[in-house]
Amino acid sequence: MSSDHEQAILAAHVPGLDGMCVGCRASWSRLTPYPCWQVEWVTSRQARAITTRFLGGGA
Repeated sequence: MSSDHEQAILAAHVPGLDGMCVGCRASWSRLTPYPCWQVEWVTSRQARAITTRFLGGGA
């Protein structure tokens, strides 16, 4: 998965005025509290990549 795809997920899945995820509502008509599982997945993936680079284990 590319960084561009991760950025697209973060751009689409933002909190609405009601606290629900705008991306989930638009894509799947689901009322999902923000942060939804897509945002949690992307942020954990980014955190792992940053940690790996910091510890010198990644390219």
